[in-house]
Amino acid sequence: MDSRQLRYFIAVYEQRNLSRAADQANVAQSALSHHIANLESEFATPLFERKPRGMEPTAAGERLYEHARIILRAMAAAEREIKEGGSEIAGDISIGMANSGMKAIGVPLMRTVLTKYPNLKLSLTESLSGATLLHLMSSEVDLALVYNPPSDKDLIAEPVLEEQMFCVGTEKLVGKKAPITFEEVAQLPLILLRHGLSARALLDDPVPLKRLEAGAILHLNSTSGMIGALTAGLGCTIATTHFVSEPLKAKALIAREVIEPQLTRTLYLCRLRNRPMTYVMEEMCRLIRSLVAEQVGRGAWEATLLI
Repeated sequence: MDSRQLRYFIAVYEQRNLSRAADQANVAQSALSHHIANLESEFATPLFERKPRGMEPTAAGERLYEHARIILRAMAAAEREIKEGGSEIAGDISIGMANSGMKAIGVPLMRTVLTKYPNLKLSLTESLSGATLLHLMSSEVDLALVYNPPSDKDLIAEPVLEEQMFCVGTEKLVGKKAPITFEEVAQLPLILLRHGLSARALLDDPVPLKRLEAGAILHLNSTSGMIGALTAGLGCTIATTHFVSEPLKAKALIAREVIEPQLTRTLYLCRLRNRPMTYVMEEMCRLIRSLVAEQVGRGAWEATLLI
């Protein structure tokens, strides 16, 4: 098995057709078919089912595709690193961000890359924290800003900042802007992120999180849906002031500090342990930390720095 065979395999997997894959890979169809057969012989298992309408990957083909993408990306990164020796920040970098991270540093990050690193191709992915982590674990992104990732031997997670959580809703629903106890919050009609990895992003402590989830009237998987539901008075939620900064400024919502206990969540900068740190990744980590510190320092992001 070599890199050429893996590239041919990926072309067939993505095109699902030998003829189209041969055109994409700029190789004769017979040669492409021969390489796929050699791979199947080496692995002693079929990688595709030959069907009248094309090639359908088997379970083994699906697994090889995930490995092949990681292998080829690592090989390309290694080649760039050796050739460039870190003298120039160039190539491709993909970064995933939870919604709050994108809201706070997305534009400054894009602006800095465009002006300072003209030979760097940046790809940004925004999603709920749980989905962002899944993108990282499947190697769809190189770095990720996520809240409260689970402990995983394959993950390197660096704490970046800690945010205080508030009870947020209309004044009619949550009352005046004053501290509110956790027990009082638990009695309110709560709208939360859906169960699973995304829910982990809500609080550092899983015990009060389970209590709140059990009594929630709605579970959503949409930040715009959440803002809409809150401003419509359908319920309240636990959130940071950063998340609802616009409706707070417009006085459409009220944020009450939660006490007894105080609720917090932690943002982490994450990467995969089996992915070697490249010059580009190292520079982007440095830039992300700098931009986060800048936003917190000037009060645009209400949080406590942990870096």
